[in-house]
Amino acid sequence: MRLRLRRIAIAVLLLTCLPGWSQQSSGKRKVIIDQDAAGPGGSDQQAILSLIQSPQTEVLGITVVTGDAWLKEEVAHTLRTLEIIGRTDVPVVPGAGLPLVRRKEETELWEQQYGSIPWLGAWTPQRYHPPDQLGEMPEGMPTTKPSQEDAAHFLLRMVRTYPHEVTIYEGGPMTNLALAISIDPEFAGLTKELVFMGASLNPKTDDPEFVNTPRHEFNLWFDPEAARIVLRAPWKKIVCTTVDISLKTRLTQDLLNRVKAGNTPAARYVGTYSHLYGQYNYLWDELAAVAWLDPTLITAKETRYLDVDLSRGADYGNTLSWSEQAKPKSAGPPVEIQVDLNTERFYKMLVDLLTAPTPKP
Repeated sequence: MRLRLRRIAIAVLLLTCLPGWSQQSSGKRKVIIDQDAAGPGGSDQQAILSLIQSPQTEVLGITVVTGDAWLKEEVAHTLRTLEIIGRTDVPVVPGAGLPLVRRKEETELWEQQYGSIPWLGAWTPQRYHPPDQLGEMPEGMPTTKPSQEDAAHFLLRMVRTYPHEVTIYEGGPMTNLALAISIDPEFAGLTKELVFMGASLNPKTDDPEFVNTPRHEFNLWFDPEAARIVLRAPWKKIVCTTVDISLKTRLTQDLLNRVKAGNTPAARYVGTYSHLYGQYNYLWDELAAVAWLDPTLITAKETRYLDVDLSRGADYGNTLSWSEQAKPKSAGPPVEIQVDLNTERFYKMLVDLLTAPTPKP
């Protein structure tokens, strides 16, 4: 008996030394979704759905931050999405309601001096309402409640619970991550990696959001001080889906119809609440999410060092980037920049995810 137990112990020890054993033992890739979760439908909610719908993932929680919309309404839309697909086991954790420094009134004065910005997220005049109001909830009010924990402490608790196992998927402004880093400087180093949608380098487009200001990108611009804190933190790996590559994707009516043909809760949700708006319907956050699930979708990439302009002038919040040879001493870790993709494979995988049965908890 002792000999048998000893052999078992040796076998277990050898197994745990194998590369990737931790991931194999859990069977799924752990991820926290940090998102400015406007809704219903749209890029923010579709990215959330893509990650939850994948059988590869264990979504530890969804931390929410003001960005495309106000925090209160984003939390409500996310709770309702999870109710519709039957995944209320995933905690929804409210985070920062405002950027660290930037404010609406200062931004309005900035626009008077340097020119208007087409998309201001929750501050966009055509969509503006007070932050304590929900706005329209066509999908219905949620009956479930958000977590009582705040996003920064939830992030810290999860990476301490699963050190070096958790991917942080960032689809919005980086305020929650900056707060977590400020509370515990070891936070970034305890994660597995950071994957984010953000930054704009040299996009080829006639889109008015970028044609005059090609280095302007909303997620970094909305809270540039937070972005600097995050981009200079000691992450082991950073992967970035930029504006440049996002513009190579489009949500078309054909793509929507392919999702509508599905008969699962996620497919019905997208078919009902996702719509086309004008000619610019990019799959920003979905690409970042799906390319994390299958990195082979990306056919070209390069390494850059990223930061944001904090000069408070005309370029305040714009993306800064350097090569290895040109980077300043203050630069953070290298960033893997996605340059090109297999578009049709991406579309197929997105449709497959959104039309698949939702994995059970």
